Amino acid sequence: MLDFFRNHQRLMMFMLILVILPGLGFVGIQGFRGFFDESANVASVNGHKIPRADYDNAMRQQLDQARQALGAQFDPKVLDTPERRRDVLDGLIQQRVLADETQRSHLTASDDAVRRVLLNDPIISSLKNPDGSIDVNRYKQLLAMQGMTPEQYDERVRYSLASQQLPSSIVSSAFTSKTLVQHLTSLADQQREVQGLAFHAQDYAAKVQPTDAQLQAYYDAHRNDFATPATATIQYLVLSPASLANAAQPSDADLKKYYDDNVAHYRTEGEVRASHILISAPKDASAADKAKAKEKAEAVLAQVKAHPDQFAQIAQQNSQDPGSASKGGDLGYFTRGMIAGGQAFDDAVFKLKKDEVSDIVQTDFGYHIVKVTDVKPAVTKSFDEVKDSIVKDVKAQQAAKTFADDAEGFTSTVYEQAKTLQPAADKYKLQVQTATVTPQPNPALPPDNPLNNAKFLAAVFANDATTARNNTQAIDTGSSTLIAAHVTDYKPAAVPALAAIKDAVSKKVIATQSADLARKDGAAKLAELEKSKSTAGFSSALKVSRNDAQGVPPAALSAIYKVDAQKLPAYVGVDLGDAGYAIYRVNAVLPGTPVDGPRLAAAQQQIGQVDAQSEVEAYIEAVKARSKVKTYGNLDSSQADSE
Repeated sequence: MLDFFRNHQRLMMFMLILVILPGLGFVGIQGFRGFFDESANVASVNGHKIPRADYDNAMRQQLDQARQALGAQFDPKVLDTPERRRDVLDGLIQQRVLADETQRSHLTASDDAVRRVLLNDPIISSLKNPDGSIDVNRYKQLLAMQGMTPEQYDERVRYSLASQQLPSSIVSSAFTSKTLVQHLTSLADQQREVQGLAFHAQDYAAKVQPTDAQLQAYYDAHRNDFATPATATIQYLVLSPASLANAAQPSDADLKKYYDDNVAHYRTEGEVRASHILISAPKDASAADKAKAKEKAEAVLAQVKAHPDQFAQIAQQNSQDPGSASKGGDLGYFTRGMIAGGQAFDDAVFKLKKDEVSDIVQTDFGYHIVKVTDVKPAVTKSFDEVKDSIVKDVKAQQAAKTFADDAEGFTSTVYEQAKTLQPAADKYKLQVQTATVTPQPNPALPPDNPLNNAKFLAAVFANDATTARNNTQAIDTGSSTLIAAHVTDYKPAAVPALAAIKDAVSKKVIATQSADLARKDGAAKLAELEKSKSTAGFSSALKVSRNDAQGVPPAALSAIYKVDAQKLPAYVGVDLGDAGYAIYRVNAVLPGTPVDGPRLAAAQQQIGQVDAQSEVEAYIEAVKARSKVKTYGNLDSSQADSE
């Protein structure tokens, strides 16, 4: 079918026009679009649609986070479940419900709050010029790459801050009593004295001699466990700013213009090193106190002018600045805006030459006498000094623009020239690369490698690529990266014959039967011990707790703590799976140590956070219950992003 579309594009376009245009005439543009509402959205809240694209992005983010955290152990099938998809949708619904409640309550955030968030953002902080100001041009470029303007980003931050006000108010008002905390921590610290008796599966291996019939039966029942995965040898192209950067060749004029436009980025502002004497007179002091402070400052200034070489000693004796007086008034090196004295202080200091002393300088802190002890003039690096770094920056800029311009054409070329990637490689000056892939990500590659993208791998192993040998679509793997592949060789998943893997099957059967024997003997021994109450064969006693298991497996620890503390000694048996079976004798329950002081405060904070979170969730559920929420039930993995 896809081949027909590719080979008869003009015919298909004509047919689409015949079908679509009359429909538009009868129902109108909006009515026509309405036919697709339910397939394009996953839910609505109070009439606000939640687009499938938002849902797919949320799923992708969760899977990417799991991939980064788990590395080689990452399996998308484990995470892409109906329950997980429902959780992701519930999260989006909760966000929308909270947003509606924020608007209903007319909540907003001040300009000052938005500014603080922006200035504390490490990415934005990295755009600071040497003088501490933000490089506005680079800031705009950064946002433009995300499809936003500074004004749009400001509103996004403001909206986020406003949305946080409701949950924050609930969290800040949450309270957990010390009595409850002491009770819970006491339970957590409670110890149980136990002895263990293990039945290791490996100890039974010598007793197991599987027959050929048993091997055949196990092989038939677990064929897929021995299957070799499908493999595809592919040629592929990656279109990204990084792949285009080498092709970018900025001219000297481009480089010089970039330097001129960003010259402040290459300038180190002038610095001075100065010492000062402060006679304190805060701005809220009375007029009489200010007059008295000024009189003293004038006397000290006269002393300094009479003995300029004794400035440090005079500062130690008279300065009321606790941070610098003991150091002879030394403030170290600083640029404009770094000292809290404000513009009046800067204006006075930065016009002084080395070893000059100022007149009295008044600020909100009082009266200052300043001596400049060293001057470092402003320095601007020449174009030649920074040319190499400019080449990299300009190449990156040009590559980002080229990517934005070429992405649509690349996608079309890959699709239209379906039998080879070479036309796209030639047109966009890309290198055709080769690889062999399986349906699962390769743990030897970085998680963010395009070849490990689950959506890309699904496209590679689709019938259109493996059977018809057409190019895959250009898959967007995020971070401004498109990848397309052409399968040159395909080997489907296969199950080796029993004869080829007989040893592996035998090991599996022996392990399974050994564990069965261990469980059988363990269960029989447990029944015997429950009658005899014997301690024979058990290990020495251990004191275990929920916080310190002493090596006891989690399943066993859970069983130990389910024992009735009023009926001791008690015995519990635990199935340890392939490891075998274990019996634990619970001898005594030892109460936990009461907590107080810093530990109690820390526990109270932690439990309070959990309690606060549950209150926030209860509040959101209450708001959700009075909202008009509709889900469209189209979350199956065939429609959702399958990453």
